[in-house]
Amino acid sequence: MTAGIDIVEVSPRDGLQNEATVLTTADKIELVDRAVRSGARRVEVTSFVNPARVPQMADADELMAALPRHEGVRYAGLVMNRRGLDRALAAGVDEINVVVVATDTFCGRNQGMTTAQACDTAAELVRTAGAAGVFTTVTVGAAFGCPFEGEVPLSRLREVLARVRDAGPDELALADTIGVAVPSDVTDRLALAREVTESRTPLRLHLHDTRHTGVANAVAAVRAGVTTLDASIGGAGGCPFAPAATGNVATEDLVYLFDRMGQPTGLDLGTITSTASWLEGRLGKRLPGALLRAGPFPA
Repeated sequence: MTAGIDIVEVSPRDGLQNEATVLTTADKIELVDRAVRSGARRVEVTSFVNPARVPQMADADELMAALPRHEGVRYAGLVMNRRGLDRALAAGVDEINVVVVATDTFCGRNQGMTTAQACDTAAELVRTAGAAGVFTTVTVGAAFGCPFEGEVPLSRLREVLARVRDAGPDELALADTIGVAVPSDVTDRLALAREVTESRTPLRLHLHDTRHTGVANAVAAVRAGVTTLDASIGGAGGCPFAPAATGNVATEDLVYLFDRMGQPTGLDLGTITSTASWLEGRLGKRLPGALLRAGPFPA
């Protein structure tokens, strides 16, 4: 049987955190609901971070309280520290995502600490969330390149992956935060992650399409055996602490791609694409996803 692809929908969190237009809580609920109606089963809905730094996520607690629950659907929240974790657990998240940035400069800009300190924090958060029965992901940000330090050597990534492995998360994600990776990078760095974790930790990939390599990188990941991919409706997204870090790879583009390749995502292309159009209207800007312009094939 041909393997399916699991897409983690990140538009409510990573898709909105860098936007000048701050959506209302009601609009965010609508976005999550549309994603679920399209077939999404894992949705990263918000981040429990300092609202002064990321005002787009200031309503995290209110949003979680208002979201309808659906059988088989898991809501994730991004957390950076113990305060954020306490808020996320109180809000009833099903998953947490903890970020460790692979370079000290970017980690300092992103979360005010060194990479080593972020690894220690991640270990504490994973232990606490795991004890509460919450699924844990650690995402290694800038795993393919840093906007401040440039290339991230494999030796540096190996060190960070080893620290993350020792934290014991349920899942480990590599993030191309600024969209610099090409398929050979994906193949090499996923192989390294498997080696370091001895293939005991499920892997996930978070892609940005800054240089239009996101879809090619997704194919490389699947060919390397990783079938859990982050994507954002319309290709919305970016990091507020990384210059020129534009949107995530578009959910609808991946759905079209993998459906045509015979590796289904379980997501409805028409619903996702219409949601991309809806989101453009709410944000008042054109989103970079291709399917909204070109349409599916056959038409």
